[in-house]
Amino acid sequence: MSRMSRSTRIDWSTGGGLAAIVLWSMTFAVARSLSERIGPLTAGACVYLLGGVLHLLWLMRQGTAVRQVLSLSRRYVWGCGFLFVFYTVVTYVAIGSAADRRQVLEIGLINYLWPTATILLSLVVLNKHANLLLLPGTALALAGEFLALTQGAQVSWSSFRGHLQTNPVAYACALAGALAWALYSTLARRWSRPGGGGAVALFLPATGLALLILRLFSAEPSAWSGRAAGEAVVLAVGTVLGYGLWDMAMRQGNLLFVAACSYFTPLLSTFVSCLYLRVTPGWRLWVGCLALVGGSLLTWLSLSDRPAKSTRALRPDAA
Repeated sequence: MSRMSRSTRIDWSTGGGLAAIVLWSMTFAVARSLSERIGPLTAGACVYLLGGVLHLLWLMRQGTAVRQVLSLSRRYVWGCGFLFVFYTVVTYVAIGSAADRRQVLEIGLINYLWPTATILLSLVVLNKHANLLLLPGTALALAGEFLALTQGAQVSWSSFRGHLQTNPVAYACALAGALAWALYSTLARRWSRPGGGGAVALFLPATGLALLILRLFSAEPSAWSGRAAGEAVVLAVGTVLGYGLWDMAMRQGNLLFVAACSYFTPLLSTFVSCLYLRVTPGWRLWVGCLALVGGSLLTWLSLSDRPAKSTRALRPDAA
């Protein structure tokens, strides 16, 4: 392969990684809009069942990919599979339980604590090492959350705690999801073979089935419409494309550049959500969002081998 064609492939792969970040930045906004129409469990079940079918159809055309999935370790498939399903379920519950669209922005920022949590867990689970930037990075990320969750009130611990008590289920689910994805990210690296494939093709339909079972035991109202169907298709296709483009970027693109850009996902996601959901947040949320991004970047920079950390573990959405 010529140097020019190889460079073109890398550029396309890098662009695909950036496109994946954009697709995942739409998740919270579209998921909230869809959940308002058909309920969060119904929305999640439709998105992940359809996404799982699309992903499996794509794998059926890739015989080697199917064999790679079947050869994965059981510990990775069952352990990481459970965390993947759990993360998605609690995240959709958090999105659907938000009192209003403004609160969805806060739920999204809590979700994006997972990059910092991933770095912290990697020190224990993966025996990684970090320098002194880890402490200010973690503190800055937490300070960003503190600011975001004291909008419209005095900046104090009592106002922060009181705000959380207005909707403890939504905030607790969002935090549980962030911690679950951080654990998934670290264990996926520890339990899977270097250079091997992942099991997203199994995790997507399994998540859809779990949400469908929960939906059968709930009484959430559903009002289907053309817009609801369109949003479900957009989310499903966006989820599959996001995983595919991200994987291509990690294997063939400028890994360090794409991984660095992924840390700006909270800012992009908040911006997209404000436009799509027609929400005007206060200045504290924007400052908190920027602090979260800065803190996440500092924790990433604190690791001694950044490129190795940013391949399979990272997924900027995560929902």
